[in-house]
Amino acid sequence: MTKPRRSAHLRRVHGVVAAVLVCALLAVNGPPVVAFIRDAYHNIVINTASYKRRYGHWSVLPVPSNMRVNAVHAIMLHTGKVLIMAGSGNDAAEFAAGKFVSVIWNPANNSFKKITTPTDMFCGGHVILPDGKVLIGGGTTRYEVERSQIEYAAGVMTVTNTSPTASTTLPAGTVFRSRSGYLFKSVSATAIPKAQRKFVGAGAQRKAVVVPSNAPLWVTATERGDAPVSRTFRTYGIEGLASGYAAAMTATSWNLTRDIQTFWGSRVTYLFDPVTERYEKLSDMNLARWYPSLVGLTNGKVLAVSGLDGLGQMIDGNTEEWDPGTHEWTIDKTLTRPFPTYPALFLLPDGNLFFTGSSAGYGPVTAAWRTPGIWNPMTNAFTPVYGMRDADLTETSASVLLPPAQNQRYAIIGGGGAGQTNTGTGRIDVVDLNSRNPRWQPAGSLPEQTRYPEAIVTPDDRVVIAGGSKYYRGEEQSDIFECHLYNPQTGKVSTLASPTVGRDYHSEALLLADGRILTLGGNPLFGNKADTTPGYFEQRIEIYSPPYLYRGARPRLTAGPTEVRHGQTVLFATPDAAKIATARLIRPSAVTHVTDLEQRSIALGLRRMDSAVALTVPTGSGLVPPGWYMLFVTAANGTPSVARWVHVD
Repeated sequence: MTKPRRSAHLRRVHGVVAAVLVCALLAVNGPPVVAFIRDAYHNIVINTASYKRRYGHWSVLPVPSNMRVNAVHAIMLHTGKVLIMAGSGNDAAEFAAGKFVSVIWNPANNSFKKITTPTDMFCGGHVILPDGKVLIGGGTTRYEVERSQIEYAAGVMTVTNTSPTASTTLPAGTVFRSRSGYLFKSVSATAIPKAQRKFVGAGAQRKAVVVPSNAPLWVTATERGDAPVSRTFRTYGIEGLASGYAAAMTATSWNLTRDIQTFWGSRVTYLFDPVTERYEKLSDMNLARWYPSLVGLTNGKVLAVSGLDGLGQMIDGNTEEWDPGTHEWTIDKTLTRPFPTYPALFLLPDGNLFFTGSSAGYGPVTAAWRTPGIWNPMTNAFTPVYGMRDADLTETSASVLLPPAQNQRYAIIGGGGAGQTNTGTGRIDVVDLNSRNPRWQPAGSLPEQTRYPEAIVTPDDRVVIAGGSKYYRGEEQSDIFECHLYNPQTGKVSTLASPTVGRDYHSEALLLADGRILTLGGNPLFGNKADTTPGYFEQRIEIYSPPYLYRGARPRLTAGPTEVRHGQTVLFATPDAAKIATARLIRPSAVTHVTDLEQRSIALGLRRMDSAVALTVPTGSGLVPPGWYMLFVTAANGTPSVARWVHVD
C-alpha cells in the first residue's frame, strides 16, 4: 500500500514553514534529509492543540497479535463494547479449516476477548433487536472458485415435477444426460417436492390446475474441459428414476460452464447476546443468503432481503420475515420486489422502507432492481424516487439518514459502477422525504470519486466521511487517505485530519459512546500499484477523535433513567444545564460492506432547569425504533457529553 497522501492544507503549511530548513540542508544531505524533516514536522503539527481543535486526531489502536482479525462486520453493543465479526474473514484456507472468529473489544480499557463462533457468518446480515440482542442471518457455505481452478463444467440444474402426488429425494451422484451424451452428476441429495393443485376461477368456471414444483441443484460434468459446456437453455434426462417419476420430472439448465463460481449462502440464524457474549442458534431461514440485508419493522418483525442463495444464484424477491415471538422465518409471498445484494433499506416513520439505491456486489443492472424508492413491506407497492446524479454509480456507495432524523433527509455518497469496474463518483445527493414530491438534489461532492466511503453521524449533527478508494477494491493502490466533515445544513465538505491506514472493501466505521469514531477492516484486491501481487487484509484498527473533543470541558449527565418511553419527558441531572444546546438519541451501528441500516440521530425536546434538563422522546416506532440508544447532550460549540445508554420502549 502506498504511503498516505497528506491533505491539501497540510501540504501548504508544511511547504511554507519547513522551506527554510529544507533548503538549508538539501544541498548538503539531499532528499533523505528533506523527507525526514517533512515527516518530523508533520508529526509535530498534527499533535498540536490548535491542529486537533480544527481537524481532530487519528491514532492506531494497539491490538494484541492474537486478537487481530479480518474485520468484516462491526456492531456497537449497548454494553459499550464492540462486536467484531470476521467469520472466515475472506480467507479460503480458514474456511476450509473451519476457523471462524469473533472478537469483543471494550473501549473503556482497550481489552479484547475472543468469542466462540459456531459457523461462518462471513458476509451474512445483522440487525439490532429492541432488547439489544443482535439477530444474524446468512453467511458462507462455499467460497468463490476462480475460472483458472475449474476443470469441469458445472452449474445449476432445475428439476421440475408436474405430479401433485409424487415427491422424492434425488441422491447425491444422480446422473443427468444431455442430448449430446454428456453426463453431469449432482453433488448433494436434493428433495423434489410434489406439484401443487390449486383452484382458479369461480362458479361454473372454477377448475383445478397443477402448479409444478421446481428444485434447483448443483451438478458437475463427468468429463474435463469445455466439451460439456452449455450456455443455452437445454433439457436433460434424469437417470435412475422409477417409472412412476420419469414421466413427471424433467431437468433443465441455462448455463453449465467453466466460468467463475460465486460464493454460496447459508440458511443459519443466530442471536448474539451482548450480556452473556454468546451466540444462540435459532431456526434456519427458508432460503440460504449471502450478502443479505436484515431490517427491522415497526411491528418488531425483521425482513431478510436479497442475497445469493445456497447455489450462488441471485435471489429474485423471496423476502422472508422473522417473528420475534416464535423465532421462526416465513417467506412473504407478497414481497416479490427484487433488490441487489446488501440493499440500503431504511425504516421510515410510517413503517415503509426507503431504498436509497446503495448496494454491494451483485444483482442485475436494471431499473427494476436498482431504482431508489419507497417500498411498502405490507403490500409490496413501490414508489420510485428520481433525480439522482450518476444514478448508475450506486454500488459501494454510502447511504445515511442525515441528522436529525425528524427531517427525513437521506444522503447517498460516492459509489461506483456495478461489478469490477473502476468507474466512480464523488457525488453527494440528498432527498427530502418530508417534501410533497421527493426528488434527489445535488448537495455537495467529495474531492474525487470514492468507492466504499464510510459515513458516520456525530452528536453535533454532522457526518464524518472517512476512507474509501478511488477504484474497485483499492486497485492501483487507490486508497484515499482523507477524512471530511459534511454539514447537512449547508452541503459544505470540510477537510479533517488524515488517517494513516487505508480503508476500502470490507471496511467499517462506527461512533463510540465516548464520541470517538472506530475504523477497521480493509481488503484490497492487490498489493502493489501495478496490480500484480495479491492484496492483504488490513488488521490495524484506527481511532478518530473529532475536533469537538478538543474544545474544552464536556457537558455531563450525572444521573437519569435507563428506561424511557415514546412521548415521555424525563429528567437528567447535570451541573452543565446552562450550556447544553441539544440532546440526541443516536442508535448504535451495525455495519458491513458500507451498509449501516441502524444509525440514526433523533432530536429530543430540551428544557433547561437549574441542575437538570428535561428531555422529551418523540413518538412513533418508525422514527424511534424501540431499542437501546446513546444519549448525547451537546454544548453550543459542538462539544458532546459521553453518552448515557438508554432503552426506548
